[in-house]
Amino acid sequence: MANTNRTELREAVHRRIRRRVSGTTERPRLTIFRSLNHIYAQIVDDVGGQTLVSASTTEKDLRGATGGNVEAAERVGRALAERAAGKGIEQVVFDRGGYRYHGRVKALADAARAAGLNKNESQEAGEASANDEATTTTTAATTTNTAQE
Repeated sequence: MANTNRTELREAVHRRIRRRVSGTTERPRLTIFRSLNHIYAQIVDDVGGQTLVSASTTEKDLRGATGGNVEAAERVGRALAERAAGKGIEQVVFDRGGYRYHGRVKALADAARAAGLNKNESQEAGEASANDEATTTTTAATTTNTAQE
């Protein structure tokens, strides 16, 4: 019989992700835990077994009206990136913790990138979308020219 408990399913997905994703000293792992009311993020060096930087909505300076929404996740992402920059961390491996990459998880990751973590990823994504738009425009022009002939 299949697992019907949502927590067990998430933990199984997280174990599957962790088989491939590991943080090193040069590129530590950014991990997320999301509860109903709060969101927690840590940057972990798996080789040394240490938490290097952490941030969560339970902290006094990051607390807002609620910790369980997208705005709170963005605050945590920005704070985490600023603290990581203070420790000299520029590149991380993202571990979504078994959660889907949307909503609060995506907001936290995007805010961390915007604040300076993994700068080349955000630049490459921008270049890729610009290349996709140029390819789409070229393809549309070719299709129009072919249809006219």
